[in-house]
Amino acid sequence: MSSDVLLCCQTCADRGTERFGGQAINLSLLTNKMEVEQLLSLSGPALAQAISSLLETPGLYVFSDILELPNVRELETGPHAPVFQLLNLFAYGTYCDYKERAASLPELTPAQRNKLRHLSIISLASNLKCLPYSLLLQQLELKNVRELEDLLIEAVYCDIIQGKLDQRNQQVEVDCSVGRDLGPNELPNIANTLQEWCSGCEAVLCGIEEQVTRANQYRESQLKVKVQVETEVSNLQKTLKASSASPSSGPAAAGASSNQDADQPAEPRDPASSQEPRQPGKKSSKVKGLRGSGKIWSKSN
Repeated sequence: MSSDVLLCCQTCADRGTERFGGQAINLSLLTNKMEVEQLLSLSGPALAQAISSLLETPGLYVFSDILELPNVRELETGPHAPVFQLLNLFAYGTYCDYKERAASLPELTPAQRNKLRHLSIISLASNLKCLPYSLLLQQLELKNVRELEDLLIEAVYCDIIQGKLDQRNQQVEVDCSVGRDLGPNELPNIANTLQEWCSGCEAVLCGIEEQVTRANQYRESQLKVKVQVETEVSNLQKTLKASSASPSSGPAAAGASSNQDADQPAEPRDPASSQEPRQPGKKSSKVKGLRGSGKIWSKSN
């Protein structure tokens, strides 16, 4: 390979890529480094044949880096433009897209047809997590469910998708799938999706901050109520202690005086002084009776 074609060859350990002619190629997706060097050094029919073989390479599902190679881009306007369009279809299209343009594209080999169907499954899985068998049979143009399930099992073993087959409900439940090349028309949609996600995160953050503010305000109000209640309880306790410690207030003092009166001994009374003086001029009438007689006679008799 000439020095003007290979401008630099720098291994990127963290990304698993090498740079050829200023373009980054993921070597883990290609068979080996020699295939990349051969691809960069080819042109015309040889390059078209190499691209056709590259589309059959197992484990290769990303093609945008190959599309950006200078010698590959030259095929877009030459006699091998259908090969370039087929490569572009493998990068961004589906099996239905190929069927619509089959008249202007090269015929697919069995391996290429199988891979394009795998790529179509990836595209469908990016939008739906449960893929009905009826939809897959229509999009992939398969004859029966047995062929579809064989294709899905093969996709799972190739780590294209991860999920499980639900034969009872006639669908496949996709947990995750590998990514595909992003087309130029998809970038604005991705940017809008990310912007909506950021707006949603900001709204959630504002809601959380409001909840925190309300919680702090409620906590402060409850602390004020607690302090007020504790203050009132303390004042009541002080008042009760002060009233119980005072001897001259309330019924306690009256009870104390009555107890003092009960404790004092009673003074003796003079019998003479207790008799009332007789009024002058009046004589007390006496009733005299005769001894030995059962009757009582008064003086007037």
